[in-house]
Amino acid sequence: MIVFDLHCAASGDRFEAWFRSNADFERQLEQGLVQCPFCQSSRVAKAPMAPRVPRKGEIGSDVRDVIAKLSVLQAELLRDSRWVGEEFADTARAMHLGEIETAQVHGEATAEQAQSLVEDGVPIAPLPLPVVPPNQVN
Repeated sequence: MIVFDLHCAASGDRFEAWFRSNADFERQLEQGLVQCPFCQSSRVAKAPMAPRVPRKGEIGSDVRDVIAKLSVLQAELLRDSRWVGEEFADTARAMHLGEIETAQVHGEATAEQAQSLVEDGVPIAPLPLPVVPPNQVN
C-alpha cells in the first residue's frame, strides 16, 4: 500500500488517500473514482509530499548523498535570493505586475496563496527542502 497527499483543484483542500500502487491510483483517477472528500470533485491531483524521515541508521548512504547534494544545490540557488518571509505572495505578484523591480526572492506562502499565484500566471516554484528563516538561524 502507498499513501499519497492529494490536492483538490476545485476546493483547494488537501487530503490523504491509500492505493495499492501508483498504477492503481492512476487507473482510479482516469475512471473518475478519486474524489475530494470535502466537495466530491474529481479534479484531484497528487500534492507535493514531505518525505518519510526514517529513524537513525535506517536511511541508506545513497539517499543521504542525494539529500546532501540537493541541499548544496538549493543553498547555491538561494545565495543571491532575498528572504521576504510572509510577504512572498504579495512580492511575487507585485514583481509580476511590474509594480516593483524583479528580483530573486524566496519566502512563505499558504497553499491558497500559491494556487492563486499559479492561476494568475506568476512564475513560482516550491523549494525541495525546508528553509529556515534568517531570523531563526542559530
